Amino acid sequence: MRGLTRNERTVLLVVAVVTALAGAANYGEWSAVPRFAIATLALAGLAWVVSFATEQLGERLGPAQTGMLQATLGNLPELFVVIFALQKGELVVAQTAIVGSIFANALLVLGLVIVVGSRRAPDGVMRFHKRLPRDTATLMQVTVFIIVLLGLSLGSHDPASHHVKAISIVGAICLLFVYAMWAVPYLRDDTPPGVEPGRSGGDERAAAGGATRTEARLTLRGSVVLLLVAGVGAAFVSDWFIEALQPAIDILNLSQAFAGLVIVAIAGNAVEHAAGLLLAHRRRSDLAISVVKNSVAQISAFLFPALVLISFALSTTLTFALAPVYIGALALTVLAVAQVTGDGEAAAFEGWALVALYVVLATFTLFE
Repeated sequence: MRGLTRNERTVLLVVAVVTALAGAANYGEWSAVPRFAIATLALAGLAWVVSFATEQLGERLGPAQTGMLQATLGNLPELFVVIFALQKGELVVAQTAIVGSIFANALLVLGLVIVVGSRRAPDGVMRFHKRLPRDTATLMQVTVFIIVLLGLSLGSHDPASHHVKAISIVGAICLLFVYAMWAVPYLRDDTPPGVEPGRSGGDERAAAGGATRTEARLTLRGSVVLLLVAGVGAAFVSDWFIEALQPAIDILNLSQAFAGLVIVAIAGNAVEHAAGLLLAHRRRSDLAISVVKNSVAQISAFLFPALVLISFALSTTLTFALAPVYIGALALTVLAVAQVTGDGEAAAFEGWALVALYVVLATFTLFE
């Protein structure tokens, strides 16, 4: 760890202390609200560590591979939270944590990134390449297609509504196949989506995950060890988080839907949130959009279907059957995101519009 900056060492130390404190709170049977709050902070901190270790590991890979690695491993906290929630029978938390991550990235974070990016632009318009936003919209549309059809089937009580699990399995396999057909060419190409071949500069050297190509400050062994430690820590903290969740939301008078859609989603994606905003402030528009879009694509077309298949080995099964309000919100989110980013430019009011949609949706979950 000698190559790390002083600030990076400080952050790692703080994350280690908070994680240890979360363990002490859990096993020491502290009251629910402090346990829940500390576990939430630890979860966000471990998400940063996973992202940092992945970035260091990725410095030895091509830009496309680095971006995919960051997006995949950056979703470890959400993966563990959903698995532990399903194992403990918390289906609402599991569902809202997944769709909440989509909403948080596609509405809240993307909206704030656009606001910051457009305000930093000389003419007040944030501009970026169109390919990655369009690819992400396509992947989201396939996911939402399955969810909407299941919702219509369940609402009309047609014969297919009695086979939700079978349809979810087929849908999950199809989604993973489509994602692979997108990801494989992406990984083979040193030019990430959203960057035109032949361009030069910092944006082109960076992966869609948002990190510029610099010399790695950690050895390969150090990066792998840090990644493994953070991954194990995220698994433990996710379990403690779920243990404290229900008692805490009872005390705070919050709904499970709000906890999953807002608290878990924001804590689990804290790194992407901060990175996207920082890149937008630095006028790195393509990279800022890429951070958000890659995360949305991963969650929609990889993490969600993967968890559907994994859940069949757990005590509670996750399917693509959601409450009508979330089905409608997902469908409208796809349309809103495609409308705002499909032309490769966005103004501040469009960013605020996306943020407003998230605030309205979060308000709905308070009363679920």
